[in-house]
Amino acid sequence: MSTQNLNIAILGGGNIGLALAKGLVTSGSYNAEQITITRRNLGALQPYSIQGYKITNDNNAAAKSADIVVLGVLPQQLNGLLAEIKDSINENQLIISLVTGVSIQDVKDNLGKAPAVVRAMPNTAISVGESMTCISFDGVSAERKELVNEIFNTVGITQEIKEELMTSATALCACGIAFFLRSIRAAMQGGVEIGFHSEEALNMAVQTAKGAAALLAKEDAHPEREIDKVTSPRGCTIAGLNEMEHQGFSSALIKGIRTSAIKAGGLYSKDS
Repeated sequence: MSTQNLNIAILGGGNIGLALAKGLVTSGSYNAEQITITRRNLGALQPYSIQGYKITNDNNAAAKSADIVVLGVLPQQLNGLLAEIKDSINENQLIISLVTGVSIQDVKDNLGKAPAVVRAMPNTAISVGESMTCISFDGVSAERKELVNEIFNTVGITQEIKEELMTSATALCACGIAFFLRSIRAAMQGGVEIGFHSEEALNMAVQTAKGAAALLAKEDAHPEREIDKVTSPRGCTIAGLNEMEHQGFSSALIKGIRTSAIKAGGLYSKDS
């Protein structure tokens, strides 16, 4: 199916929904006119209306006219949304759920029917075409799988995982954006302390982080192998690394990811 013929409804124009809309259009694979975004407060969507996106606060109308329905609301809002749109959903549509902690079967149970449902977890880097999107499928045709991968590959990289690992992916990839941003901010603050202006320090920290990630992505290397290349005996790099480890750097990051995974798994209640 040509992407030029698809209408996409993003139900929930929050940060991740808007990032997805922006990323799809920026990729050049979709036009703004193909994408409908819903939100109760339409005022927040006016800039997107000016850019050509369709905006509405009518979830039913948006869902009914779409080939692909993206669920982008908070976990505690999902049951109400599905109850609202269930009569507008048909079994020829593709449902993509971005909702944390909600299984594919939960979505089908709430709808009371069995359209093709896919679970995906992108992160906000989707707006600049650099998302790490994890996807889980259950009983979806090969054609639908190809379509979903095509959608998210236009805005980053995809990886298919077992659905039971989706909550873990939320912590590592979606929450992980904030963890890496906080690391960059800390590096910037360190740069200021040793003499740079904040703008200079941020620019250097961002490019250094980008370079570190590119080394691993392009060289298919293990982090420790690249670390070994810049740590000489009695050198300044190993001194800095050891001080960070003494202060609990790696342990804090690991514990943070684990804590986020536990929290993500408890955000949705079937009875809410």
